[in-house]
Amino acid sequence: MNEDTPRNDSPEPPEGAPQVSSLYEKRKNIYIKTTTGRWTTWRWILVWFTQIVFYGLPWLNWNDRQAVLFHLVERKFYVFGLVMWPQDVIYLTIILIISAYSLFLFTAIAGRLFCGYTCPQTVYTEIFMWIENLVEGRERSARMKLDKEPPSVRKYRIKVIKHALWLLVALWTGFTFVGYFTPIHELVASIPTFSFGGWEIFWIFFYGGFTYLMAGFMREQVCKYMCPYARFQSVMFDRDTLIITYDAERGEPRSLRKKGQDHSKLGDCVDCSICIFVCPVGIDIRDGLQYECIGCGVCIDACDEVMDKLHMPRGLVRYTSENALAKKCERSGFLGHITRPRIAIYSAILAVIIGATAWSIATRIPLRVNVVKDRSVMAREVADGKIENLYILKVMNMTEAPRSFTLDIKGIEGIEISGDTKVNANAAENREVIVKVRAVRGAAEQGAHPVFFDIVADDDPAVAVHAKSTFIMQ
Repeated sequence: MNEDTPRNDSPEPPEGAPQVSSLYEKRKNIYIKTTTGRWTTWRWILVWFTQIVFYGLPWLNWNDRQAVLFHLVERKFYVFGLVMWPQDVIYLTIILIISAYSLFLFTAIAGRLFCGYTCPQTVYTEIFMWIENLVEGRERSARMKLDKEPPSVRKYRIKVIKHALWLLVALWTGFTFVGYFTPIHELVASIPTFSFGGWEIFWIFFYGGFTYLMAGFMREQVCKYMCPYARFQSVMFDRDTLIITYDAERGEPRSLRKKGQDHSKLGDCVDCSICIFVCPVGIDIRDGLQYECIGCGVCIDACDEVMDKLHMPRGLVRYTSENALAKKCERSGFLGHITRPRIAIYSAILAVIIGATAWSIATRIPLRVNVVKDRSVMAREVADGKIENLYILKVMNMTEAPRSFTLDIKGIEGIEISGDTKVNANAAENREVIVKVRAVRGAAEQGAHPVFFDIVADDDPAVAVHAKSTFIMQ
């Protein structure tokens, strides 16, 4: 047996003794063996891509401001050329629905590829393990040996360097996260004097601390015990879902290939346990589909490498589905299993939701007007004998260019706006103005009457709002 092969050294309980079952398995350190291959390469491509987007996006400027900024103080969300206000929270709800539905659809098609390649827990665990390998040793045996060493200056020096680098990455991650809610340049300017706001300090250390804890210490425990996705994935899986599978028919019976042994009666699996040593969650893929499996594909790369050395065909461990494996489908046949009616229906529904949302955003009028009647003075008679009502108009210019608007009112014969009918609003400004509206006494009966404000942009008549209010006639 390979000296690194996992084994159970626990003594068997005496016959007749009560059996004790634990709901939580005590964590054992997983020393992952590094490997190379196409799926490992793809993982690192996506690690680089996601982190370039996450760390780089706050530094990207758009119209002399941060391109993506959820400015809590100003209560404005900037997404490139789009300016969102609290009134647009419906779009946030729709985005969350689309994200959740996309994840469900993707899971039905491709299993847990999201977990294995782009989940933040996986990405940061991969980064932290890369730092660990860089500092403690790339070889699995070197890291195991270091942990077994008695305390020494060398050991503590290596551990301190590793944790210092982990903390640096974690705090910069928390800093960048806060940079999506407070302009990143303001945060950088606050570093020398440490003049951050209270909530900014809290979230930098809270988010950074959780990154340090989850990626540095808990790692696979998050996937196994904390992540709800692993628990309800079985609801979305079926026998045509893409998973990582071990071809037992080809691989069994497994053997270490001893000299003089008749290999013709053996399977292709040489029982090297390399698929266990490279697995970030420490499972044996040969035991079948397990909820801990995140679909990262490193066991495929490791097994293919062994098959290449033994001059055997690749694919003993591979991405496929249970039906495709049972029916020995080739790639074209497997793709046929993906394009099944269930997936077509899910895709159509998702396409409709995305299309409707995109149409709504593209055709929305970049102007909002809120008319509030001044309740301190319901109605009054002015010098010329007319009846005057006061209104507070909150004109929200939702574009990133200053605009001028013209006001008009209708609803009662002869009703008019007294004073300036122009409202100028700066880019992305919520302008509040007091408007005096007058009507001739007798033009309508006493009481409340509906009136309508028309607010039209001078440079684009299509940007207009028709707002209803009431006029009190004495």
